[in-house]
Amino acid sequence: MTMKIETKRLILRKLEETDVKRMFLLDSNPEVMKYIGVPVLTKPEESLNMIRMIRKQYEENGTGRLAVIEKETGLLIGWSGLKLLTQPINGYKDVLELGYRYLPEFWGKGYALEAAEAALDLGFKEMNAEIIYACAHSENNGSNHILRKLGFEKTGEFTEPDAVCNWYELKSEKYL
Repeated sequence: MTMKIETKRLILRKLEETDVKRMFLLDSNPEVMKYIGVPVLTKPEESLNMIRMIRKQYEENGTGRLAVIEKETGLLIGWSGLKLLTQPINGYKDVLELGYRYLPEFWGKGYALEAAEAALDLGFKEMNAEIIYACAHSENNGSNHILRKLGFEKTGEFTEPDAVCNWYELKSEKYL
């Protein structure tokens, strides 16, 4: 399966340990982490552990979140992509979930939509997924807007310890 995708302005590729500085910028940013439900990371080693965990997902599940590189600058601006839910979320397990995170200076430029469309193409066309799921904190207007724009349908809500999250699904026949 392809783990490097090129779009008009972006390159999506496997995360590497050398991405740790840029990942830590993302993981340690309170604005980025506001709706995630996990504390802001305080040490680069924590981001390195996240990268290693994601790299393990590539091997074990054949998919995982991908680094999003802005072609113009060559910088990692966030991550996006599909992951296999191996732990239940909202009662769902062993399903593909779309997720993404970007540094604030890259918000509002259409990058999240562009990368997500590439990830959905991968999921539906190469991995032959029938449904791809996503969730977003109910107060995260930007993320909810992107999911609706991609064609995801809100099918429910679930409660995390400190938040209400919207649950979405996108069926292949609606996307392709």
